[in-house]
Amino acid sequence: MPNRSRQTAIRARASRRREPRWARLPDRELLDWRLCDLGLEIEGSVLDERVERINVELARRGLRFRPAYWLSEEWFTPDGVPGVAIPFYLAHPRLMKLEQRQMLEVEGGTRQWCLRILRHEVGHAVDNAYRLHRRHRWRHLFGRSSVPYPEFYSPKPYSKRFVLHLDSWYAQSHPSEDFAETFAVWLRPGSRWRMQYAGWPALKKLRYVDELMHEIAGQPPLVRSRQRVDSLAQLKKTLREHYEEKRARYSTEHAAVYDRDLRRLFSEAVEHEGYPPAASVLRRLRPELREAVAHWTGAHQYTIDQVLQEMISRCRELKLRAHRSDRQTKRDAMILLTVHTMNYLHAGHHRLAL
Repeated sequence: MPNRSRQTAIRARASRRREPRWARLPDRELLDWRLCDLGLEIEGSVLDERVERINVELARRGLRFRPAYWLSEEWFTPDGVPGVAIPFYLAHPRLMKLEQRQMLEVEGGTRQWCLRILRHEVGHAVDNAYRLHRRHRWRHLFGRSSVPYPEFYSPKPYSKRFVLHLDSWYAQSHPSEDFAETFAVWLRPGSRWRMQYAGWPALKKLRYVDELMHEIAGQPPLVRSRQRVDSLAQLKKTLREHYEEKRARYSTEHAAVYDRDLRRLFSEAVEHEGYPPAASVLRRLRPELREAVAHWTGAHQYTIDQVLQEMISRCRELKLRAHRSDRQTKRDAMILLTVHTMNYLHAGHHRLAL
């Protein structure tokens, strides 16, 4: 019987043998791999436990339905399909690191974040499985699912007609998203939705979902397709091509409207020529500012970074200097970045991401 240290060494060697060849490649080489050649599966990854957790939550609610799950480029549930596509990068830590470097954040990268998105997507899958959106009461409360999806939407942050589950007031983007968000709030273990949404018009939707789920509990789904749309094995593009397309979706085309505010925060006066360039200071504070603004606005960090980059470029072009203390500069820069990010979003640039 091998001793404990030898058992550890055997497991380590076995783990290394199972590690895919691309896992040790630098980014520049890994980006040339095709998605279909990554050989990833949900089974055996951290996603395995998370998917099972959602299935347990469904079972505890008395629902017989179990969605199909597969890996693809992004989070989505295809129209009419009772299943959920999960982004490939969540199936391996090396790809999560690549996602972080390419997109500045990993959507669903923590267990709790992943479960939140899964509950939302499973809401879509349940809707498809039982064709709930065809019901008159569903349409009365949420609207028609056949309404075209907008590329962007302008939310009303203080509206109480919608639940709050994912960031960016996502329930307001489309009737189907409204249902999926309401379902996710209802499904979450320990959810105190009756108390949390007391007095909100959204409570009527939650009560309807509660009644509806009790009605279909124990019933087999009407749609049993196991179709896997855009599964990883079907995707021939390289990781490089994938990220070029993804960054283009999250980039901004914001006009240079920062000058007045930047001149209030920084200085172009001759007497301040010896102070650090404002562009350099913002670049140093960039990760901290980006993360803080993402937390408060719900915007994707890549979009925030684009706004911040434009601010940095204008500071450089205007030759502005940071003449205040670091503490004051950081505080005011965070406020300014939040204001311009929200201006961008409320101009109708909340992009549908899921």
